Amino acid sequence: MTGKQNPVLGFAAQPDVQDVLVHWRRWMESERNVSPHTLTAYVGDVATFLEFITGYQAKPPSMNDLAALTVTDFRSWLSHLAMKGIGSNSRSRALSSVRNLFRWLDRDGRLHNPAINTFSGPRIKRPAPKPLTVLDADRLLEESEKEPDEPWVGKRDRALFTLLYGCGLRISEALNLTRREAPLGETLRVTGKGNKERIVPVLPAVTEAVRAYMDACPYRQGPDAPLFVGVRGGQLAPAIAQRRMRDLRRLMGLPETATPHALRHSFATHLLADGGDLRAIQDLLGHASLSTTQRYTDVESEQLMQVYRSAHPRAKKTP
Repeated sequence: MTGKQNPVLGFAAQPDVQDVLVHWRRWMESERNVSPHTLTAYVGDVATFLEFITGYQAKPPSMNDLAALTVTDFRSWLSHLAMKGIGSNSRSRALSSVRNLFRWLDRDGRLHNPAINTFSGPRIKRPAPKPLTVLDADRLLEESEKEPDEPWVGKRDRALFTLLYGCGLRISEALNLTRREAPLGETLRVTGKGNKERIVPVLPAVTEAVRAYMDACPYRQGPDAPLFVGVRGGQLAPAIAQRRMRDLRRLMGLPETATPHALRHSFATHLLADGGDLRAIQDLLGHASLSTTQRYTDVESEQLMQVYRSAHPRAKKTP
């Protein structure tokens, strides 16, 4: 059986495979509610996979063929992508797309293939964090308060950015704080990813900036109201803070990597540079894995090398 040309895949596929792909795609759209861009990427990855299997087995695969695929078959596909020059990030995404299909088939009772989940995908090298320098971070906090139209908005922006830099919070963690949870004491209880709580110390500079903002804010709401509010009194949207950061980095000539999240990176990197313990920094950031925190050691090592190259007489190049 050769199968018929599939307009979605762009090549021949067996009827039973065509049928499940229609239902899988419909499930992705309706129940998973994925974006059109994501759906296109998933379908494209699956199409690439099925096209490889078609050539690999010299026939369009049926559902029984897919159920019988081995770890070697899946690895051969990934190796094929690598030989075509597909990067590790793209290969990892392709594997995630195919795993998504196979897991849906398993949950729906259509196919069971345990091999798809018994091996690791390509290792993804995460980009190193891009922190601000201590000087740039200090300057940014000062500039953030200069809001000519609404002085209280400037105090709000300074309080928010000081909190991100001084306590290492994610922007979502800061914006979800209520007035009752305002960091006005020595410690702050933060609810992070996975609903996990952590306690972080609060610097006097953070308390001072937050108190100044709260005193100036024209919206005096109840204790369960958002701490950081927009000009109309509702919870401050992340996009507003990100836009303000874009304006500041243009003003100061900072790179595009200077984002609100870069202040969290700066918090960790500057602590490490000052002798902070890696495990303690992991707890302060709320990282589940120490390997995530260890990325900051790469940043610190590179910064030390830059200082060495620029300052040490033996490191200077001879003419």
